[in-house]
Amino acid sequence: MHLKLSVLASTFACAASLASAIDISVKSTGGNATNGHQYGFLHEDINNSGDGGLYAELIRNRAFQISERFPATLDGWHSVNDAKLSLKTLSEPLSDVLVTSLNVASPKEQGQVGFQNDGYWGIDVKARRKYTGSFWVKGTYSGQFTASLQSNITGQTFGSVKVKSQSTPDKWTEHSFELTPSRDAPNSNNTFAITFDASGAKEGSLDFNLISLFPPTFKGRKNGMRVDIAEALEQLHPTLFRIPGGNMLEGLTNRTWWDWKNTLGPLKDRPAFTGVWGYQQTNGLGLLEYLEFAEDLGMEIVLGVYDGLSLNGDITPKDQLQFFIDDALDQIEFIRGPASSKWGSVRASLGHPEPWKLEYVEIGNEDWLAGAPKGWDTFKEYRFPLFLEAINKAYPDIQVISSGSVYDGYDIPAPGAGDYHVYAEPDTLVAEFSKFDNVKQPHIIGEMAAIHPNGGSGWDGPQQPFPWWGGAVGEAVSLIGYERNADRIIGAAYAPIIRNMNRWQWAITAIQFTADKVTRSTSWYIWELMAAHPLTETLPATSQFGPLYYVAGKNDKTGGHIFKAAVYNSTDGADVPVKLSFESVEQGTAAELTILTGPKDPYGSNDPFTGVNVVKTSKKTIRSDKTGSFQFSLPNLSIAVLDTSPPTSRRWNRAVRGSS
Repeated sequence: MHLKLSVLASTFACAASLASAIDISVKSTGGNATNGHQYGFLHEDINNSGDGGLYAELIRNRAFQISERFPATLDGWHSVNDAKLSLKTLSEPLSDVLVTSLNVASPKEQGQVGFQNDGYWGIDVKARRKYTGSFWVKGTYSGQFTASLQSNITGQTFGSVKVKSQSTPDKWTEHSFELTPSRDAPNSNNTFAITFDASGAKEGSLDFNLISLFPPTFKGRKNGMRVDIAEALEQLHPTLFRIPGGNMLEGLTNRTWWDWKNTLGPLKDRPAFTGVWGYQQTNGLGLLEYLEFAEDLGMEIVLGVYDGLSLNGDITPKDQLQFFIDDALDQIEFIRGPASSKWGSVRASLGHPEPWKLEYVEIGNEDWLAGAPKGWDTFKEYRFPLFLEAINKAYPDIQVISSGSVYDGYDIPAPGAGDYHVYAEPDTLVAEFSKFDNVKQPHIIGEMAAIHPNGGSGWDGPQQPFPWWGGAVGEAVSLIGYERNADRIIGAAYAPIIRNMNRWQWAITAIQFTADKVTRSTSWYIWELMAAHPLTETLPATSQFGPLYYVAGKNDKTGGHIFKAAVYNSTDGADVPVKLSFESVEQGTAAELTILTGPKDPYGSNDPFTGVNVVKTSKKTIRSDKTGSFQFSLPNLSIAVLDTSPPTSRRWNRAVRGSS
C-alpha cells in the first residue's frame, strides 16, 4: 500500500489499513556498486557559522578590516579605565591589507589602561585550558602588557598573563602569549582584555592591530577549528565536504566574489571578504584551513570555483571568462598539483608539500537562480562548457559538476554531472523518493533539508524554528531514495550545517551553537545513523514502498548486510511489521537493529534553550529465524538500520574510510 500524501499542515496521519507484514526479499547479487561517498555537508559562513563559529578565533573584529561594503569600526571593542580608543590609518600600516589600527591613548600619566573585547556573543572560559594569543603593537613602551580573561558581569579575573613589551616606534612588533585560566567561568558572558601601564607609553598612546585569541583547536591545528563544533561534524561520519559554500562563492558582485588567493598565507596579509550575509568575514578561515579540516575528518572535497556570475546578476562576458577559468585551474593545481608546480610550490611553502586528493569540481553555484534567465542561459551557452572543456583537458579524472540539474532544464553535456538542491516540505521529500530512479546523468545533492511544515507558507514564508522530527523523517526517505541510486548519486549534503543562536539568517541547520554550547538537531541524528552504515553495493529487493521506504545492500569491508528504512505516515499511526530476508544470510545470523523514534508531536524539536533531546535511540540484537528472515516492527515516523556486521567491524570500516 502506497502513501497518500496530505496537503494539510496536520499531515503525519493516515490512510487505509496495513493487513500484514511487508515481506522484503533481498537478492545476493545483481546490485550496483556505490561510490562510497553518500554523506557530507556544505559549509557556508551563513549564521556566523565560520567567523564566530567553526573557526575558533575568539576575538571579534580582531583587525579592524575594510571591504567594499563594510568600513573599519570599533565593533566589539571597549575601553578599560577610561582609555580613549580611536581608529587610525598610519603612514606605515601593519600590512597592505590591514591598514586601519586601534590607537589607545591614556587620559592619565600612570596606572593600567587598555581595551577589551566581548568576543562573538561571549567567550567560553575553562580552567586549565590553554589559550594562545598574539597582538601587534607600534609605539614606544617599556614595561609589560597584561592579557586577561574576566567576567563581563562581576569583573572577576579567571586568568591572566604578563607579556614583556618589545614595542618600538619605528616598526610593528608581534607579541605572543599563552594564557591558562585557574578557574571556570560560570557562563560565557566574559571578555578578553589587554592593559598596559600608562607611565611606560612615552608618547601617551600605542597602536594595536590583529589582536587574536584561540582556545585549543580541533586536532591542535594552528588557526584551526572549534573543538566541540568540529566533533559534532566528525560524528556525522562525513565523506564529502562542499566548499567554500554556495552564495559565498558567488559574492555580491563581480568585484566581491570569494577569491581563494586572498585566503592564503599569514593572517596579516589576508584582506577582509565582504561576505553575502550582512556581515564582513575575516578570511581567517581560508582555503588551506578548509583543506586541513577535510583531511582531519577524512572527507573528500567538492570544490566550488567561481564561474563569472554573482548574486546581483553580474555576468562575465565570454571574451573575459578565460581569467576565471585560469584561476580555477590555478586553484586545482594548488590543491592537487605536485610541489614542483607553480601553485603546488605555494602550497608546499605553507606547510603541506603533499597534494590533496581532488576528484570533484563544481562550476559556480545555483546559476539557474542569480540573474535569471540570462545568468542560466549564459551558463548553458558558454560558461559551463568552457570550464568543463578546460578542466577535463588538464585533469581528465576530475568529475566536473554543473551548478544545476537536469530538473533545472539543462541537458548537461557529457561527462559533466548535475547538482540538485531541494529545500522543501517533508511531503515533497517523500514524493521525490524515486526522483533519480531513471536519471542517467550523475548528480550530487548539493543542498538538502526539510525547512517548511507540510501545508505551510511556502518558500517565502517562515521556516520552522528548528529541524523537527517529522521533517527529519522526510529527509531520511529522500536519503534512502538517493542510496538506492548510489551508482549515480555522488553524495548528499545537508545545508546549511550550523547556526549561531545569537545571529542567523537561516533557521534550519543540523547543529546549533552558542559561545559555550552545541546542540544536535533531530536531523543530525537521522544523518548520523544513515552515514554510520555505508553501503559498497546495493542489492535488488522486492519493492513495496509506502509507508515503508527502504534500501538494502552490503558492505564488502565489514562483510555486513545492511537494511535502511523509514516509516512515514503509516495507517492510523500503527506500527509496520517487517519480514526481511537476505538470500545469502543463514538461519541464526545476528544483526544489530537500531531504531530512531521521536516525540508524539511530529513537530517536536531539539531546542538548544532547553537542551532536551526528543530523539529516542533503541538498539537490540535480533537473529534470523529458521526461514532466514529477520522479523521486527517499526513505529510510525521512525528510522531504522539493520546491520549484520559486528560493531567492531563497523568502527574499523569508518576508520578506513576516514583515512582514505
